[in-house]
Amino acid sequence: MLKIGLTGGIGSGKSEVSRRLAARGAVVIDADKIAREVVEPGTPGLARVVAAFGEEVLRPDGSLDRDKLGSIVFHDPDRLAALNAIVHPLVGERVAELQGQAAEDAIVVYDVPLLAENKLAPMYDVVIVVDAADEVRVARLAEHRGMPESDARARIAAQAGRDERLAIAHVVIPNEGTLDELETRVAEVWDDLLRRASRG
Repeated sequence: MLKIGLTGGIGSGKSEVSRRLAARGAVVIDADKIAREVVEPGTPGLARVVAAFGEEVLRPDGSLDRDKLGSIVFHDPDRLAALNAIVHPLVGERVAELQGQAAEDAIVVYDVPLLAENKLAPMYDVVIVVDAADEVRVARLAEHRGMPESDARARIAAQAGRDERLAIAHVVIPNEGTLDELETRVAEVWDDLLRRASRG
């Protein structure tokens, strides 16, 4: 099993690369998606979050109000640590479960937005960084997510810088051009991963 850590700053196109690797046969484990799944209505995770933060973090339909919870934890390191203590072990269990279901010779891609920030590079055989200039990312966030420029810049500033991410990369996928150019580079990277896996 070849373990790939895939990362890239917000607006870099990491999700697009992740989709294209999955289409080629990679087993993609998306940490953010799992973090949402473990606190869906009816889960023990959501029950624990409500026990820790109160009913006010729920929407009328019983689902988690992420914005409300975010406004509580992002200005209070202790509350954020309490939330992480609930969610991270649940995510870890689910990741281990998905990894256990993957074939012996699988190429498993872990989509990890904060890989550089959390110093997780040593956990993977290969770290792939999807890279784009800050200006390109700001423009994308405005165009695709309707995000105001000031919000986009604040989000980018809150993450690791480009240099920090590139310093841990074994493979870089530049993504400032067209989707065709991205497809060509992903195809090259996939061939490289297949070679590495077969040597495994």
